Amino acid sequence: MNRPARVAVIGVGILGASVGWNLSRQGAKVVFIDAGQPGEGVTNWSFSWVNAISKTARKSYFDLNVAGMAAYRELAGTIGPDSWWYPSGHLRWADEPAAEAKLLKTAELLAGWDYRVEVSTGAEVRRSLEPALTMPDEVPVVFYPDEAWVHGRHLVGRLVGHAVASGAELRTGTAVCDIGTGADGSIRTVALSDGSRLDVDMIVNAAGPRASHVAEFVARHLPVRQEPGVITRIGCTQVPVHRAVHAPHIEIRPDGDASVVLHSREIDALIDFGEDPAQLAWLPTAPSPPAGSPRWGQCPPCRATTRPSPTAAPRSGRQLADCLLRRSSAG
Repeated sequence: MNRPARVAVIGVGILGASVGWNLSRQGAKVVFIDAGQPGEGVTNWSFSWVNAISKTARKSYFDLNVAGMAAYRELAGTIGPDSWWYPSGHLRWADEPAAEAKLLKTAELLAGWDYRVEVSTGAEVRRSLEPALTMPDEVPVVFYPDEAWVHGRHLVGRLVGHAVASGAELRTGTAVCDIGTGADGSIRTVALSDGSRLDVDMIVNAAGPRASHVAEFVARHLPVRQEPGVITRIGCTQVPVHRAVHAPHIEIRPDGDASVVLHSREIDALIDFGEDPAQLAWLPTAPSPPAGSPRWGQCPPCRATTRPSPTAAPRSGRQLADCLLRRSSAG
């Protein structure tokens, strides 16, 4: 293909923004398409904790997420870290013996995998890291200093802004309503709800909860399990914590200078999936593959992508962009 590849990125969360930014850097002609506004879907309603400690079921998956953490640090060095990148570490403790034993066993496993771990007491943590936290003085508290949290909406804005400055196009407030293919099955056009039609060579389906719907336009089935959850954002005159914290029963992290984000898996577990979908419509919904491990891959004639973990998104975005452009050059 002599001219630059024309790629429609459908869905502008962390993944879509990362893919599009990487494509634009390599000379592709990119158009971002979002039915809402960039970064205001699942990305905006995520705990956005960059880590590998929750990915220990398989060493290969753990290694993937360690690489994802490194990709974030590299990205911060490339586009600048201000307003979106907060590498302040992560604290965790438990309030009952079995959970505490599991916590310390995981810390020991991770230390054996050369993942930085520090174990202190509650009193030491209050004295040196988080004076506003309440916990027993002698409770073991695990600190993972290399972990971070990201302000997803700000990161998306930064990536899209850089891509647009390099010639990418941004279409917001308009949804994909059809995808046209040629006789050979190749992608030719994307039709939008505002009546416009775009000539493209490839699409990236990063549409989050609507990813399976987008895949249907090219007669493909994309199995996605929807996972409703409750994320609470609270304004405050003084943010009480400085990093991501997993306390018993609740997770908390800063969200800029004037708010915090709260999440509880125990609350999520109480959501009744048998309710009328309309009754759950107000809940943020994250798509995940049925097998449980985030993934992306080829879904001819396009590339269809399910949501990777937030930790893996920048690395996955770079790899997918490279893969798409190799495919374009070969075709």
